Amino acid sequence: MKHGDIEFFTATCLKWQNLLNDIKHKEIILDSLAFLVHEQRIWLYGYVIMPNHLHIIWRKQDNWIEKNVQQQFLKFTAQQIKFNLLDTNPSHLMNYKSTQFDRKFHFWERRPFKARNYTREIIEQKLDYIHFNPVKAGLCIFPEDYLFSSAPFYYQKSKNPILTHYMDHL
Repeated sequence: MKHGDIEFFTATCLKWQNLLNDIKHKEIILDSLAFLVHEQRIWLYGYVIMPNHLHIIWRKQDNWIEKNVQQQFLKFTAQQIKFNLLDTNPSHLMNYKSTQFDRKFHFWERRPFKARNYTREIIEQKLDYIHFNPVKAGLCIFPEDYLFSSAPFYYQKSKNPILTHYMDHL
């Protein structure tokens, strides 16, 4: 397996709003990642879900190399978040009103960032970056204390059924 196919991916909430402060929205993200893993679309190596953005380190599985898994992920999570807001806080949806003709709401900034990781050193640097993101933001003292991150998997060797250790694919 080529580890050059491992991607670092960042999606930002529209206008950097704290859309992902809601635990239900974080769970939607995690459920979607779990689906992609269990359906053998990706290997998931690391993640962090911050209040207004998320970082993921993943690799598409062979049958999904040519498919836009990233677009599917963003579309599905946006739809589920919209449904949740319709049920729980419909007035909050106005913060995500779209100016585009093909949709009513827009939850993710256009052109999310993605970069390929070609070396072990870069992968480890990206993992450190995402794991220390909540610490830097003042959300926790130690990376492994943040619940919506892969840090406990790496720092405490905690079980996480959706994660694969990046060293397994290098």
